[in-house]
Amino acid sequence: MTERSPLHGRRIVEALATSAGGVGSHIRTIAPAVRDAGATVRVCGAPATEELFRFTATGAEFRPVGISAGLAPVADGRAVLQLRAAVEGADLVHAHGLRAGLVAATARRLSDDRARPLVLTLHNALQEGSGAKQRLLRALEGTTIRAADMVLAVSGDLADNARRLGARDVRVVPALAPPLPPAQRSRQEVREELGLDAGRPLVVAVGRLHPQKGYDVLLDAVARWETDGRLSPAPLVAIAGDGPLEDELAARIRAQRLPVLLLGRRSDVADLLGAADLCVLPSRWEGSPFTGQEALRAGTPLVATRAGGMPDLFGDAAAFVPVGDPAALADAVVEVLGDPARAAALAAAGPRQAAGWPDEQAAGRQLVAVYRELLGAP
Repeated sequence: MTERSPLHGRRIVEALATSAGGVGSHIRTIAPAVRDAGATVRVCGAPATEELFRFTATGAEFRPVGISAGLAPVADGRAVLQLRAAVEGADLVHAHGLRAGLVAATARRLSDDRARPLVLTLHNALQEGSGAKQRLLRALEGTTIRAADMVLAVSGDLADNARRLGARDVRVVPALAPPLPPAQRSRQEVREELGLDAGRPLVVAVGRLHPQKGYDVLLDAVARWETDGRLSPAPLVAIAGDGPLEDELAARIRAQRLPVLLLGRRSDVADLLGAADLCVLPSRWEGSPFTGQEALRAGTPLVATRAGGMPDLFGDAAAFVPVGDPAALADAVVEVLGDPARAAALAAAGPRQAAGWPDEQAAGRQLVAVYRELLGAP
């Protein structure tokens, strides 16, 4: 007799808020594994997110649900009603991020099927702050985490926080970046496009232009090594990404005449990493950042902050600095670029560290096992 697929006939909903980066990529990666296990997959999110990640190209259905990235009471109310309709008939809902989790938990409270399991993946931490809005966000964070039947955290610190807030069941499951496509251009071709002279180092950063990513600290570090002259020639810094800080960062770069290029959103990250002498992640917080994973796989030396899950994920394959410390960031970049042996050691350590991470198939099997557990499947 032919053995049935582990999720045969099950209907799974994956919900996310507006995403331009890792969360959308993560869902696009796991959807095929869930479908291969026999389930139908429906992704619920903003139409712009479907346009960017094309979940339907993986065989998933897509339903527009306007879950915004920030608190918006009127829009949130609409999103709850939209999601409530979209999950009708589903066997399990998996919300990715606190915003999607809050909408999913509220929709379940209003639903006729309150026993439907809810999985919540925590991809990011709430940023530090004070005031009434921050207190409200903290309260909603706890309410959302306690509403989930299982919490999956992409880093240990997120898992610890979920336990402190009363989560029923917490598992650490890093979100792993899908492998990048091979580079299409040579190192020299990319460097020529960026206007680099022979011998001038290239430092690359990839990520949304958002306060979380710490690009203001990176610009402070650039100003330091430009002024002190420890690097000659001084590196060109190329930042790939778009976001709400684009105008502010561009104005500062112009005003201070910093050697920094804002490249906008790019589809050739593999080319950029292949041409780079160093990748930097100056983030204030990260869980399981795709950029760092991609740099290590590419053998590009990495300097990163000791934020969130990065020390556990990258191990000895990155040079770490404190969060929000431009002097330490500048020193680390100078050290790596000025010491070929150190750069070579980091470049060699990256692929070794990445080889120990689960591949896409293993990550998919892990998630399928979670769904089976919650659904009581044999």
